[in-house]
Amino acid sequence: MNLSVQIKKKFPGFQLDVSFNAPAGMLGLLGPSGSGKSMTLRCIAGLQKPDKGRISIGEQVLFDSEQGINLPPQWRKIGFLFQNYALFPHLTVTGNIAMGLRGLQEKEQKKIIRETLALVKLEALAKRYPHQLSGGQQQRVALARALAPRPRVLLLDEPFSALDNHLRGEMEQVLASLLSTFPGTAVFVTHKLDEAYRLCPELLVLENGRVNAVGPREAIFNNPPNLAAARMMGCQNLSKIRLHSDGTVEALDWGCLLHFPAERIKAEAGHVGIYGNHIRLGGKNDKINLMDCQVLEVTESPHHVTIKVKSVNGTWDNQGCITIDWPKEKWGQLCLPKDQLLKLSLPPERLFLTWD
Repeated sequence: MNLSVQIKKKFPGFQLDVSFNAPAGMLGLLGPSGSGKSMTLRCIAGLQKPDKGRISIGEQVLFDSEQGINLPPQWRKIGFLFQNYALFPHLTVTGNIAMGLRGLQEKEQKKIIRETLALVKLEALAKRYPHQLSGGQQQRVALARALAPRPRVLLLDEPFSALDNHLRGEMEQVLASLLSTFPGTAVFVTHKLDEAYRLCPELLVLENGRVNAVGPREAIFNNPPNLAAARMMGCQNLSKIRLHSDGTVEALDWGCLLHFPAERIKAEAGHVGIYGNHIRLGGKNDKINLMDCQVLEVTESPHHVTIKVKSVNGTWDNQGCITIDWPKEKWGQLCLPKDQLLKLSLPPERLFLTWD
């Protein structure tokens, strides 16, 4: 069932102006802090009233400023998983889940609670209170409470932010499993790109209260439509460009000429970009898109290394730097002495051009 949102809401120094349509499935909502992600969810849920616009689920209108429609939250059939879970400390697990089922007969409530507890695998903890639960267990209770009323739309506002890395991974798998059979639309707010990519086939990027990019995750990651979206997708390597009449693209910050397939040249483009893990070590068979670089800095993590380099022909400000992300073993095998030049290859199929 399609979720349709076209809303405007003005605050001091900030204006939310968001428009999108989300079919059944998982939509990832990305954006920097203060971009309007949580406010968008609150407007959908009915916790905040937009100044203008329309919100609907299928044929049912939840909000319409022109028609004077503004359904209260309890009539919208929307589940909301808050960042801090918002569990009632004086209620048991069963009691918290039952809060979303008020109005149903006791027999029906018990049936739904039993089924929902089994869904999130918390049957044995039904009589415990929130303070007796781990962070992951509390989150499962909050998720169960949101799912129990059989919502048509599920809103998840950074649900993993309070969990450590191990629990994040565990709960991501739980959420993916539960939502694989969810018939409605789920909107998942996160600031972690890897989570959004794994969980959400569709992405919506907000910036300064407006939609910056929307579409399939592969399209937005591989070909960000604009500079802000490219940065939001985690691309650190972006250079201003000049288009040449022979079809080549001059990367001004990197000091090199780049070859692109002719059909991918965009006359309006202002920057070229490439992700750090797509940069290769230049080989003897590579003839185009090569760059001689000096290694400036190497930062190691358990499985990867981040290598900061400068093109010997590039600009010597921070924008001229290129960041490479390689497996640790690959970097270790090079055994490069300090200050030795590194020849890099920027594969044409991995480069993208984007608007400012």
